Amino acid sequence: MSWIHRSRRVRLGTVAIAATICLFNVSPADAATPAEEARLLLEQSGITGGFVVHLGCGNGEATAALRANDRLQVQGLSSDAAQVAEARERLTEQGSYGPVAVDTFDGQTLPYIDNLVNLVVVDGESVARDELLRVLTPNGVAMIRDGDQWSKLTKPWPEEIDDWTHYLYDSKGNAVAHDQRAGPPRHLQWLGSPRWSRHHDRMASMSALVSAQGRIFYIMDEGSRVSIQLPPRWTLLARDAFNGTILWRQPIPEWQNHLWPLKSGPTQLARRLVAVDDRVFVTLGFHAPVTMIDAGTGETRRVFEATAGTEELLVNNGLLLAQVNRGAMETDDYAPALNVGDQGRVAREYAWNQKPREIMAIDIETGETLWSRETTMAPLTMTLDEQRAYFHDGQKVVCLDRKTGDQLWTSEPAARRQTITMNFGPKLVVYKSVVLFAGGDRTMKAFDSATGKHLWTAPHAQSGYQSPEDLLVANGLVWSAPTTRTQDSGIYSGLDPLTGEVKVEFPPAVDTYWFHHRCYIAK
Repeated sequence: MSWIHRSRRVRLGTVAIAATICLFNVSPADAATPAEEARLLLEQSGITGGFVVHLGCGNGEATAALRANDRLQVQGLSSDAAQVAEARERLTEQGSYGPVAVDTFDGQTLPYIDNLVNLVVVDGESVARDELLRVLTPNGVAMIRDGDQWSKLTKPWPEEIDDWTHYLYDSKGNAVAHDQRAGPPRHLQWLGSPRWSRHHDRMASMSALVSAQGRIFYIMDEGSRVSIQLPPRWTLLARDAFNGTILWRQPIPEWQNHLWPLKSGPTQLARRLVAVDDRVFVTLGFHAPVTMIDAGTGETRRVFEATAGTEELLVNNGLLLAQVNRGAMETDDYAPALNVGDQGRVAREYAWNQKPREIMAIDIETGETLWSRETTMAPLTMTLDEQRAYFHDGQKVVCLDRKTGDQLWTSEPAARRQTITMNFGPKLVVYKSVVLFAGGDRTMKAFDSATGKHLWTAPHAQSGYQSPEDLLVANGLVWSAPTTRTQDSGIYSGLDPLTGEVKVEFPPAVDTYWFHHRCYIAK
C-alpha cells in the first residue's frame, strides 16, 4: 500500500477550508473481499464510530461490511432505484437492515444537513467535493475511489468550536466557553433516546455531561419510565456530538439513590465526569476509584485504584486532581420517607459534614501518585490551573503548588453560607491572575492567584434555585445578577476582575415574573 499526501484549500460557500488529501493504492491482495476492503478503509480513515455513508451501495454487501462494529451506523446511497431495491432485499435476508440501511438520492445533493456524517465512502457514485465537505463533521473523512486508488479527504476542525471538558467548562471553574459557533438554536441536528426522563420531583435522570473532540459523554438513569419506584439503571454513554450515534455504553452498578428529591442530586455528582482529548475520566460507582477510558471505543485504559471514594475530579495538562473521601459520604444512608417528596427533610438533615478529605495529584500517563494531603475542602471549590491548585477549606481560600502539593498561601477569611446543603455549593473561579470566591453569604472576594493578597470585596447577588449560584467571567468582566425570587430585579452587573469596580449594568429585556428563571447555574 503506497501513500501520497497533498494539502488543498477547498472553498465551501464563502469559507475556504484547508482540506487534507491523501492518496493510497489498494491492490487485490490487500482487499480480497468487501469485508477486508471495508476494514482497510476504516483503518485508513481513522473513524472508529459514528455515521458512515456509502455512495454506490451496489448489492449492499460492501455497505454492510462497513458496519464493522456496534459503534457505526451505515447508510448506502444510489441514484439507481433497482440497485437500492436489490440491496434492501439482501440486507433484510441477512438480518442486518436497520443499523445498515440504503436509499436513493438524486446523484448530486446528499440528503443530510451540514456537519452530520463522520465518513463518506465514494464508490460508484460521485458528488462535488464541496458537497462532501458540507455534510462531513469536523474531522470527518471522505474516502474516494478512482480505480484501484483511494484518496482521503479530511475536513478540518474549526477553531471556533470549543470543548466543554468539565462540569464548569474546565478545571478553573469558570463556566464560560470560548466557542464562537454556539448560539440560539436554528434547526434540529439530531434526536436521540430516551424521549422522556424518569421523573420531575425525584432525582434528574441526567447526572453529568461533558464534551470533547466532537463527542459527548453523560451519566444517565436509563431505568423504566413507567414508574420512578422501579430500579434505576445508571449508565455512562458516549455519543457522537454531531449526529447522536451511540458509540458505547458503560454500566454504573451503584450511584446516588435515584429517589433523592428534586434536581440533579448532590451537586458533586456532576464533578465526577471529565473528558479531555481522547480520554474520559469517571467514577464508575458511588464509591469507585477514577477510571480512564478510551473516548472512541469505551475500552478501559487505567483504573487509579488509590482514588477509591473520589467525590470530585479535575484534569489539567496531564495531571489528575481528585478529592477523595475515605470515610462515609453524607448521603450514603439516604432513603425516601415520604412518597410525595422529601425536599424539606433533605434540606434539614443532609449537608456538607466538614470532615477532612484527601486531595491527590496523579500523573495520568504513569498512574503515579505525585502527592497527597489531608485537608478540609468545601464542595465544588477545588480548582486547578497550570501552576497551582486552589480550594476553600471552609474558612479561607488555600493555594497549593501543583507539582509538590506544598501550601503556597492562605487567604484572609472568606465567608460562606453557614450550612452547605447538598443542592448548593460555593463558587471558586480562577481567571488569569485572580481567584474569585462566592460562598453564598451575599458577598464575593477576589485574591491575587500568586500571593493570595486580597484585591476587593463586592456584593454577590442570589441566583439559581436550590442550586449553586452564578459567578462567571465573560468578556473580561465578573458577572452576577439577582434572579431567584419574584421581587428580584434581574439586573446583571459586570465588575472589573482586578478592582471590583462595576463597569456595566443592564436590566432584563422582559418583565420579570414569578418565579426563579431556571433551576440550575448559568453557563
